[in-house]
This record gives sequence, structure tokens and C-alpha cells, in this order.
Amino acid sequence: MNDDQHHDHAGHAHAVSESEELRDIAEVSSVEIITSACVHLMSAAAVKVGLAEDEETGRYQDLAEARKLINALAGLVTAAAPEIGNEHARSLRDGLRSLQLAFAEALPFPDDPGQAPGEKYTGRVS
Repeated sequence: MNDDQHHDHAGHAHAVSESEELRDIAEVSSVEIITSACVHLMSAAAVKVGLAEDEETGRYQDLAEARKLINALAGLVTAAAPEIGNEHARSLRDGLRSLQLAFAEALPFPDDPGQAPGEKYTGRVS
């Protein structure tokens, strides 16, 4: 892919100028960009926690990767909350908490208090 092309979800190349890309980014609010980043982290963490099913094995679980994603999500949600407003922050915190609980349930042995993913940002989750 060269600098003046991008591919859509179907893999088709489209010519896009740098100025068009910048204009597209400029039109998106910071709240939308932050929320979108959180949703991507949540989706990836959900898969790594094992909430998505693989046709062959039944799971795509990788708890070490899930821990990293949940930590990153918790840091972003905590840092962004004052900037994005209570309505957006509340739904992101709810999603984060659900992932933290799913992670705890997936562990063969529980983490020590305060050591579970994201807890250094969110406090103990139970």
C-alpha cells in the first residue's frame, strides 16, 4: 500500500490524499476518538479473556494478553473520564468492570487483592 491509497474492509484500494485524511480526522471529536479507542481495547480484551468462541477449540483465550489490554483500558478510561463527561465515562467503566470480572472468573487461581488487571487505576473489583 503506498502513501496515497488505503484499503476498505473488503481489501479494495482507494486513492486518498493526505489532506483528505487530515480533514477526516479533524472532523471527529476527541470524545469520539477516545471512546473508539476504548471500544477497540474492550473488544480485543473480550476475545483474549475467552468470551469469543473459536470453532475448533471453543476459545481464543490468552489471559496474559488480556491482562495487558485491560490495564491499558483502565488507564485510558481513568485518565479520560474527566475529559469525556460522565455519560460516556459511565458506560466505559461498566464495560471495563465487566471485563475485569470475566478475567477474574477465567483465572485458575485469583490474583492477590489490588493485583488484578486495571485495579491500580480502578481499585478493587468484586
